[in-house]
Amino acid sequence: MFNQIQYFISVVKNHNFTKAAEECHISQPAISQQIKELESSLGVALLDRKGRGFKVTPAGQYFYQHGQDIIKNLDNLVAQTKEIGTQGREPYILRLGYLRNLGTNEFLNAVSIFSKEYPNIQVRVTSSSHEKLYDLLRTDQVDFVFNDLRRAPSNSYVNVFLTKSFFQVIISNNKFSKHKKTVTSDELKDIACILIVGPDEEAAEEDYFRDILGIRSSFITAQTYDEAIVMAASGQGYLLVNDRTSKVLIHNDALQTLTLLNDGKEMIQNYYAFWKANNSGFYIETFADILKEQFEKKSDQ
Repeated sequence: MFNQIQYFISVVKNHNFTKAAEECHISQPAISQQIKELESSLGVALLDRKGRGFKVTPAGQYFYQHGQDIIKNLDNLVAQTKEIGTQGREPYILRLGYLRNLGTNEFLNAVSIFSKEYPNIQVRVTSSSHEKLYDLLRTDQVDFVFNDLRRAPSNSYVNVFLTKSFFQVIISNNKFSKHKKTVTSDELKDIACILIVGPDEEAAEEDYFRDILGIRSSFITAQTYDEAIVMAASGQGYLLVNDRTSKVLIHNDALQTLTLLNDGKEMIQNYYAFWKANNSGFYIETFADILKEQFEKKSDQ
């Protein structure tokens, strides 16, 4: 039936039996007979024949649309099978990316577990900003990304929810009362916000902080977390992080951590695993399952 599906798709796409036969490298009578046999096996008419022409029936429209998905999935299956079959000559490399400002052990645990279970698979890990990771994934420079969600999910990518985190502010304890637990962007507007970014990432991060998170402060930059922490402790500005990262960073009595509020509510960021739908494969999906299990274990504790 697979060949018949291909023939049917070609006929509908070309709106012509003769052109479809040429594309599929068979004779016109043969492709016409194959379509009739396909309809017979399905028990429904896919084409409403009108003299030398035809119209696609509702059942045919459905079969045409979903038949293309089957062809695409089979093509991916064949490609992945060939890739795995040649691993003896060319080792498979799983290229992973994760958001550098998300303090998490789950990702590192997943890498360790995966490497132990599949010792012949090379794993390369890249840590970067949201926009850089998105570009790396979009241009096929990484296979899998653990990132925050800043865009509406796209059908071009597989999107797997992993965890959520609350935004917190790390700031000098001289700025607010030590009893203060929360802060708003309005209270922070006269204090600089410290961004940990490279030169080519600054504009995108500023737009996100200002337009999406509602930060009203001016911005200054740091190259590393250590530099940003020193700047915050010395009163130069504040650092906006998630609650996972703040637990790792705060080891100094000169700093305090405040929960960021918007309209009286805690601000939440969701984190997902992303990979291209047309690049889905055994090792990518296996790593995603392992990573998801790590977060599920954490939430059960």
